[in-house]
Amino acid sequence: MKNTLTEYAQFLRRWPLWYILIFIFLLRPAIIKAQLIERDSGFVASQAIKEQAGFAIHRDNYFITGIPLNEQPTKNNSDVKYQISFEQRLRRTSLPGGLFPYLTYTQKAFWDVYRDSKPFDEINFNPGIAFVRPFFVKGHRLVYAALSLEHESNGRDSIYSRSWNFVAFSLRAQIQERWIAGLKFWLPMSYKDENPNLMEYIGFAEASVNYSIKPNKWSFDITAKKGKGWNKKGSMQAQLNWRPFKDENQHLMLQWFQGYGESLIDYQKHTSMIRLGFVLKSTALGFF
Repeated sequence: MKNTLTEYAQFLRRWPLWYILIFIFLLRPAIIKAQLIERDSGFVASQAIKEQAGFAIHRDNYFITGIPLNEQPTKNNSDVKYQISFEQRLRRTSLPGGLFPYLTYTQKAFWDVYRDSKPFDEINFNPGIAFVRPFFVKGHRLVYAALSLEHESNGRDSIYSRSWNFVAFSLRAQIQERWIAGLKFWLPMSYKDENPNLMEYIGFAEASVNYSIKPNKWSFDITAKKGKGWNKKGSMQAQLNWRPFKDENQHLMLQWFQGYGESLIDYQKHTSMIRLGFVLKSTALGFF
């Protein structure tokens, strides 16, 4: 644990501005007038979370397929990638401090469907428990702060096993009518036995931005991570989403991933993939 804290401190010394300045820039209207609104703001914010379904979409749920951009596409390197993600609020009323407890689960799979035997190359499992605190800042901008304990692994053994546990703190904010920004930091608790240099490739934080190009029709998402060292490791994932039907949450999505750590088994492998498919997105702000 001491070594992990040392690595985390080194990361913050090297790369604080890359994440923090982006988030501060996006949140500057709220920060300039940084004060909570009236005493009943906590009640209003709590109502916002109570009005959401207890069982809901957590991260994007999608089924997409595509090809690599950094090598000649073949049936061996083209695939299907899908993600299933949901959350369950454990209480309708908050705990002391205005905290709402949640169980979360995300499963991401890479399916080599174009090979003759159609095997699954990798499945990553990410269960967690989170405590979420909603609040409003000046201008009635909703913000979610969350503290979570999470596990991620690929369910395999021997030399193919990849797993780690971590504590995370995240902020997600509706900063303007068309802009949503998020920032998430994590502190690993255990990971070195099976993937000793994982943090070199995925770092200790990620920043995300969502922009509504045309409300209820077109939107754009981007998520970025930076590895802990003085190198080009890290990743960027960008998505262009088209919503055909205004009253539904189904979208067509074009996703581009560039960098390291898309899957646990190949976190040290540089990937450049473009994929197209179907996605279900939450209509609520979400807490990450």
